[in-house]
Amino acid sequence: MNRIIPLSLIAIVSLNAAEVKLAPISVESTLITEVAQNAKVSADLAQALSTAVPSIDMNRRSGIANDIYIRGQKRDNISIEVDGTKICGACPNRMDPPVSHILASQIDEVEVIEGPYDVETFGTMSGGVKIKTKKPSKKFSGEMNFGAGSWKYRKMGVTGSGGNDLVRVLVSASQESSAQYEDGDGNTLAEQVDRAADINPALNGTRYKPQYHDMQAYTKKSIMAKAYVSTLDDHELRLSVTANRSDDVLYANSKMDAIYDNSNIYAIEYNINHLSDAYKNLNLKYYYSDVDHPMSNEYRISSNNPMMNKTNHLTTTMQGLKLKNSLYLGSHEVLLGLDGSKRGWDGKYYNTSTGNPLPAGNSKSIDDSITTNMAIFAKVNNSFGAFDVSVGARYDKSEVKHATLESNNYDAINANIFTTYNLNKENKIFLGLGQASRVPDARELSFVASNGNIVGTPDLKQTTNQELDFGFESDNDSFKLKVKAFYSMLQDYIYIEKGVSTNAFHNIDASVYGAELSASIYATDDMTVDMGMAYKRGQKDEAIAGQTDTDLADMAPLRANIALNYEYMNNSLATLEVITSDKWSDYDSDNGEQELAAWSIVNFKAKHAFSKYFDFTLGVNNLFDETYAQSNTYVDLTLIVAGTDDVMLLNEPGRYIYTNLDFKF
Repeated sequence: MNRIIPLSLIAIVSLNAAEVKLAPISVESTLITEVAQNAKVSADLAQALSTAVPSIDMNRRSGIANDIYIRGQKRDNISIEVDGTKICGACPNRMDPPVSHILASQIDEVEVIEGPYDVETFGTMSGGVKIKTKKPSKKFSGEMNFGAGSWKYRKMGVTGSGGNDLVRVLVSASQESSAQYEDGDGNTLAEQVDRAADINPALNGTRYKPQYHDMQAYTKKSIMAKAYVSTLDDHELRLSVTANRSDDVLYANSKMDAIYDNSNIYAIEYNINHLSDAYKNLNLKYYYSDVDHPMSNEYRISSNNPMMNKTNHLTTTMQGLKLKNSLYLGSHEVLLGLDGSKRGWDGKYYNTSTGNPLPAGNSKSIDDSITTNMAIFAKVNNSFGAFDVSVGARYDKSEVKHATLESNNYDAINANIFTTYNLNKENKIFLGLGQASRVPDARELSFVASNGNIVGTPDLKQTTNQELDFGFESDNDSFKLKVKAFYSMLQDYIYIEKGVSTNAFHNIDASVYGAELSASIYATDDMTVDMGMAYKRGQKDEAIAGQTDTDLADMAPLRANIALNYEYMNNSLATLEVITSDKWSDYDSDNGEQELAAWSIVNFKAKHAFSKYFDFTLGVNNLFDETYAQSNTYVDLTLIVAGTDDVMLLNEPGRYIYTNLDFKF
């Protein structure tokens, strides 16, 4: 199969056809529009994505800044982009996942790529998320929104945009905060830790100190500014900056909390349209981002011991340069590009009180690691009668340097073919075949625990995903339906082994397969039924040496949702939704996962538009106050644990009531 994809790519690119109208190919991804208008619960993009896309599951880390899985894949197995800028977090324990560095209220639309079908972005191995934020407009306009909810949740945001033929500007700012949420049993985050410690006194050190027991769960501030300058006809200079500041974010079932998370994203872009009849676009973009993240146990009882009062302070930077050319070659729509990026990652341990390095003589958790990548990519779209064909290829050359270890070098050829056969105007079938790779990161290669043990494995190979996707899509006046199945073969998949203090990461071979369904039924002019379902199963080809479990971690069970939407006067909308999940019966017990019970919750939301300038939203999530957990305890995350098996689960929020006021002008 390694040869099939590149050879097929060459064969299809060499085909010629008569001049035809190119049909857009979108079945390999899911587009979510009006994100800011619909995400009213909080600024957390992970929650908005997990409720909108069946293939996405959320990993609950806190009241904010949660992580996502796409078909059970997370971390570097998926890529996250904001306006073409690749985003990385600094925390090896995922306290600041990439999707947490942009707010849902700043976003216009999100494209979710399911599978290895994006050649533009480094590291899109099993999927990716392309986030597009709001753009400045010529017309002066603005929006103010105010939110309030259970557990003292407060949010305030403002956006203004305007300009002329020469300059367009947008500024968006927001602030939100919340006390600790309560689960269905009425326990706050701190009280969930207390319950675990009551059952197992060995966890007493993880309790919050009395003075911090009832502290806020987080405070988050953000500002985004953009300026688009028309330098010539069809020429535009685009400047943007986004700054995020999060303080005192509590991670109850982790050993530490985030003292703060500060991130900055800068970008400068030059775009030219209509260079000629055949050359439709040229785009050159430079970006730079940085994240500053100290995590500490200073709010926990364990820090009362002066020797245990510690901080792991991590920073990361990401910068890149990308050139894209879009043109027509005969009937072929062609994208050609160059891509380069450089990521720096550094971390150190120190005593929070004294500032002295920990442990003595080796204070580095990640020692000045630098990952560089250079790539060339191409994509071709064409239509041949009823067939739409998209072909892409990318060549990557990467290096991971370490301050004290030998460098790791990797080369990869990524390629994909996605074909669609239009049965008629309403129905189509599609088939995709793709291959993509991703390199190990510094955590997997060289991370050092606070006791000095080297948890990373320096000689890891890059992971390669070879995947087949196929399905059916129908869109007519009565309903919209998309059914999709996939089979993914993972070679040298990077996996962490429980109970291993040094070189804990391994390369294994595994497979993931599953199916997804999404549908909308237009019952009447005013009533729509939306539904979604996702199932996946992951298995190792063989168990890790000394273990017996072949189940792959992070594979959430069958999950489904159904929503009844009623649109009434003045474009107002009421939604009643049921989300349900099967129990975790297939999980990796050898590496920290445990059986989780099945659960079902009911959500309700009503958005009433008093006019085109003002609307009010009232919603209730988890209407019946159920107690449940949806995130498992794979040892890939460092969680609170007593002995070897008693890992603390984190329950989801109980009944949550929220309101929003939106003013537009």
